[in-house]
Amino acid sequence: MNLKELARKLDLSPTTVSRALNGYPEVNEATRERVAAAARRYNYKPNTRAIRLATGRALAVGHVIPVATQHEIVNPIFADFIAGAGEIYSRNGYDMLLSVVADDGEERAYRELKSRGTVDGVILHGPRLDDPRIPLLDELGIPFVVHGRSTGAVQHYSWVDVNNRRAFQRATEFLLDLGHRRIALLNGLEFMDFAIRRRRGYEDALTARGIALDPALMHSEEMTETAGHRLGQSLLALPEPPTAVLASSMIMGMGLRRAIEGAGLRMGRDISVIIHDDELSYLRNGDEVPIFTATRSSVREAGRRAADMLLAMITGKAIGPCELLLEAELIIGQSTGPRP
Repeated sequence: MNLKELARKLDLSPTTVSRALNGYPEVNEATRERVAAAARRYNYKPNTRAIRLATGRALAVGHVIPVATQHEIVNPIFADFIAGAGEIYSRNGYDMLLSVVADDGEERAYRELKSRGTVDGVILHGPRLDDPRIPLLDELGIPFVVHGRSTGAVQHYSWVDVNNRRAFQRATEFLLDLGHRRIALLNGLEFMDFAIRRRRGYEDALTARGIALDPALMHSEEMTETAGHRLGQSLLALPEPPTAVLASSMIMGMGLRRAIEGAGLRMGRDISVIIHDDELSYLRNGDEVPIFTATRSSVREAGRRAADMLLAMITGKAIGPCELLLEAELIIGQSTGPRP
């Protein structure tokens, strides 16, 4: 069935049907729903090329990844985010354009996406302190949504983020309530916005209880298993080792667990561990009972919400910057217990 035949069955003009299917705001909600229902009933598939010609849209969303962080492509967090966003893209007839560029080629990549008109918008990953990509995208006039936030950015922009500060504040308070006073932090790289906010939450909780901050207990590194193992060994070798540790990812927490068991200690009894768990599809935190106590959020859901937000901006359903702050749950697992 083509567009004209569908329009004839609905007793509407082809233009109205096309605009309803493409989310134009001038078509009222009742008509959009009626057209969408008929398209499903008659298994109507729009001609993508015709839509591109009629609307001037590329029907594609861009993701630009610099070589320095290309490991994110195989990182399960990035993969889950893309899977969630991809669900929304395919449901709405959009393609995804993934560009891996040289470290110094990110600005050029965004400018080329704009000049070629190959995408209608982009999602920006891994925001940093005062991220220069935000004013660049603002200058180029490309609709964009940031996965996370950029501390220090002066522009108003759209973002989807988890409340990292509150998650780590709450996790630290939980350990304090269990009697722990020597609590270590294994954080991500602290030029990244999420890591800045996580440290702030950790420090706020300790300061509120009158506990002095100890630089020997605070570390910032790439969130890998080997880093978690090495830093765990270093912490356990201190004259006064911590009785609890906050780790910024499950992968880092796995390395930390290896260090604890290698020292002949038992996680949850001799030393407590809380991780940040992004509720990943292929890296589960146990089955019925969680292995790790965790501040949990769904990165796949964040991908869905960011894609929804961006497509609403592209189609004119959303006007002005949109903001969405997701809360993390505190999930109690086997890795925490009272201070020994």
